[in-house]
Amino acid sequence: MTATSHYFATCAKGLEPLLFDELQQLGLTEVQQTVAGCRFESDIEGAYRACLWSRLASRVLLKLGTCEVGHDLGRVTKAISETLWHEHFNVEQSFVVSFTGQNQQVRHTQFGAQLVKDGIVDHFREQGLGRPNVDRESPDIRIHAHLHKDQLTWYLDLVGEPLHRRGYRLEQGAAPLRETLAAAIALRAGVNTATEVLADPFCGSGTLLLEAAMVVLDHAPGLRRTSWGMQSWRQFQPQLWQQLINEAEQRFEQAQSQSELRIYGSDNDPRMLGIADQNATRLGIASRCQWQAQDATKVQAPVISEGQSIMLCNPPYGERLGEEVETLLLYRRLGHQLRQQFSGWQVAILAGDESLLKRLKLRSHKKYKLYNGALEVILALYDMQKEQTEFTKEQSSDLANRLKKNYQKLEKWAAKEGLTAWRLYDADLPEYNAAVDVYNEHLVIQEYAAPKDIPPAVAKERLWYLLDTLAEELPFAAANMHLKVRQKQSGKQQYQRQQLRHIVTTVHEYGAQFEVNLSDYLDTGLFLDHRWARRELARLSQHKNVLNLFAYTCTASVQAALGGAREVTSVDLSKTYLAWGEDNFRLNGLAVRQHKFIQDDCLQWLQRQPPQQRFDVIFLDPPTFSNSKRMQDVLDVQRDHVMLLKLAARLLKDDGVILFSNNKRKFKLDEEGLNEAFLVAEDWTQRSISQDFARRKGIHHLFKVEHRHE
Repeated sequence: MTATSHYFATCAKGLEPLLFDELQQLGLTEVQQTVAGCRFESDIEGAYRACLWSRLASRVLLKLGTCEVGHDLGRVTKAISETLWHEHFNVEQSFVVSFTGQNQQVRHTQFGAQLVKDGIVDHFREQGLGRPNVDRESPDIRIHAHLHKDQLTWYLDLVGEPLHRRGYRLEQGAAPLRETLAAAIALRAGVNTATEVLADPFCGSGTLLLEAAMVVLDHAPGLRRTSWGMQSWRQFQPQLWQQLINEAEQRFEQAQSQSELRIYGSDNDPRMLGIADQNATRLGIASRCQWQAQDATKVQAPVISEGQSIMLCNPPYGERLGEEVETLLLYRRLGHQLRQQFSGWQVAILAGDESLLKRLKLRSHKKYKLYNGALEVILALYDMQKEQTEFTKEQSSDLANRLKKNYQKLEKWAAKEGLTAWRLYDADLPEYNAAVDVYNEHLVIQEYAAPKDIPPAVAKERLWYLLDTLAEELPFAAANMHLKVRQKQSGKQQYQRQQLRHIVTTVHEYGAQFEVNLSDYLDTGLFLDHRWARRELARLSQHKNVLNLFAYTCTASVQAALGGAREVTSVDLSKTYLAWGEDNFRLNGLAVRQHKFIQDDCLQWLQRQPPQQRFDVIFLDPPTFSNSKRMQDVLDVQRDHVMLLKLAARLLKDDGVILFSNNKRKFKLDEEGLNEAFLVAEDWTQRSISQDFARRKGIHHLFKVEHRHE
């Protein structure tokens, strides 16, 4: 091997420019930046130095050979076998091959790795040395091969375990930040040997702070590692390596004696703070650290002198559906806290996307696209030495006043009525186009689709202002605010499940109890605007046989049973909702076996029933439109309501009653069609609108339908 060799330092996507600068600063020459790493030339000391000192590289690879990959794959195996493998490891040592890339001849990485392995084994056999073993778990030697177009290159891995495994972090949180990314954030934020104060209000196990501290204190990132791939390499020079280790120790000791660095980490999980302290102890810097269990939005800035003070943080991204409100409000409050408490600081924030950063209401001077694993993220830098005024226009106080007024009025009304689920706001102000419902200590915010003439960015900003105002003006925790987007839907979208989180609560309504799910479906399991109709159904049901069609979660059936019905038959297409309905019966102490729960298409079930006057009361609340894949027919309530009522009336006793409701805003009852079917309807819509829905015209329609007697 010549005095100077070719190497490739790999890194995570997005870190290539930083790695290029770092390698040059380490004194390496002929550095070339490429995708996912940098090539460089160096003697062995420079390669060792890169292994020990690179904060950004994942691996340092020594180039051993290259060849063209064409149709004759035997030539590839032969080219690999010509590498002097016995000079790098002996037959008693184990090895493993990792392979990346593909072309027309090599389409699978496993096949590519087999080609390389065969070439290595052939070399040892040709030398008469026997066959080395492959060990995929803990090999002595790691070989990396990369195929780009038709060019195959193979390397010896000098580091073994990836370089982000520094040796100080033995435990980590649920969403750990890789050390190499943390180091990149620190470098982008301007951390250097002159930095005097570091802070992180979301510190977790301390990775960001500790990686930044190693920059300040001239601590080689590989200094605490105990195992290196090069130590099994036959050409390893232990004395040279030990010299570099001793030099790194001396540099760290000198920086320790000269630096005034102080580190402040806080987190709302005391267990993570304990792990952070252990990590700092392993690095030898625990005495510089102060850890505090505290809410990030309430952290006070430590007293600083003239030295450079930098905050680094990686707040939650809110990746799971349903966490958006809590996360965005967190960013909103964080921005306010930074403006109030951290004047004069430099701040670096790693966020999941731009919408989160916008909630800070701060102006950044730099942004970088990075990757946290496979997740694309944004690093934004803020100079809090400059005046940070809110850059959005002042919003009207009308929304805050309306929300407070509604809450004060309707909370008292709901308590008097015995209701713990009610509508607080329903697009009262047209520009804030959403409905807000109270479920005990929770809020469910349903965003309506914005008009086509409203730009999406404007609609989104208005929605988040609504959420901000709700959090500021009303007594609901951000974690209990759940956002849903309600748009015109059809078919299976109507009841499409969102993402399973199982946030449930039990609400009260006129003596009944219902379980509602606030997270997993577009609707919660309880249509609030129909509560008057359910109460009326209960009044009509004593000693009666009741049929509930399109029963959903059987809330109307529960009221009928509590009203004294002899038997309630509930029919719905969904097995899930009927099971939910049975749970609602049990919740109210009702015997499930006494009643019937039928999973079927309501329209087909009605058509199959022979004319038989067996129900005293029928509750009919069909969807406005339905084309479920399990329904053979398409149902349109405007077009088909007479047909539905005729089919239901075949099962209704002469003196029976049908309560017919629907939510089509411009619904018109076909009185002529009903008259031809010998049915008569009385409009109960106005009386059925509760106080909390009085502001929303056309929320539903309700009719009392009976047989017309001549």
